[in-house]
Amino acid sequence: MADELELLGSANPFTADGPVYGDGPLDHHAERRLNQLLHERRTGRRRLLWSLVAGVAVVATVFTLLLSGPSSTPAVAAPRPLVVQAHSTPVSLKQLAALAAAVAVDGTPVLRKGTHVQSWSLGMSDDKPPVTIPEERIVRWNADDSHTERVVEDGHVLKETTYPPSWSDVPPDARPPHDVAGLRAYLQETAYSKTPLTTPELLSVVGELLDHWTLGARESAALARLLAGADGLRPVGEVIDRLGRRGEAYVYRQPGSRLMLIMDPATGAVLGMESTFTKDQPEYGVKAGDVMDYSAWTR
Repeated sequence: MADELELLGSANPFTADGPVYGDGPLDHHAERRLNQLLHERRTGRRRLLWSLVAGVAVVATVFTLLLSGPSSTPAVAAPRPLVVQAHSTPVSLKQLAALAAAVAVDGTPVLRKGTHVQSWSLGMSDDKPPVTIPEERIVRWNADDSHTERVVEDGHVLKETTYPPSWSDVPPDARPPHDVAGLRAYLQETAYSKTPLTTPELLSVVGELLDHWTLGARESAALARLLAGADGLRPVGEVIDRLGRRGEAYVYRQPGSRLMLIMDPATGAVLGMESTFTKDQPEYGVKAGDVMDYSAWTR
């Protein structure tokens, strides 16, 4: 709560040298800080999941606050972790990036604002077993900058909300660039970081980007080149994701968890991400191999 109050304070549109009771728009700095607060609830879950170096206990506490309680989605069977296909030959990220660059020459498909994502998130509670909370979210933007967000479960629309026109030049709402240097700076700004992003941080903020935009061929090619330079992200072979798509898997291991990135072998686009426990945590009711988080993006 203290952090949220600090963010609200720093987003105050009134400056020290401005009119005391001025009624004007937020400046760029204030808008950026306010945008951070507004997105924190939506993206904080992924940032925690992809930053397990902070400790599983912290994850458990935050999940209890955010994902448990009477309003939570009913429990469903937890997904099994993705398995690398036997005898598949790993493809390096540099190879995949080169393929993505070749595919992107004609510029199709094009970048589109909005997303279609299916995700699963492990929720923890002090007095109940862990449950997996599924969500399918479809966001479509219109020419007048209004947009509709639809939440689907088992093929049925649970909620559909239309939002009035809005616009922001702050990442991740701002249009992402399709060159590596520009995209790196964009993701750094999205993460609100002044230092180079670690690989878990980079994967987290890539997920945040894909929750806002459906990348075009050129943006996917730039992202593939950027990911090819990430430390510790190793090719492991082919997987079949939960939507039945063939993908190349790249894994980053850190204490207690395995982070997996799944990319389209034909285009170099990111198909999904998964994080799993690699150690039993009996105090939280989880075992090695349990899926903590998974997202699958489609056009």
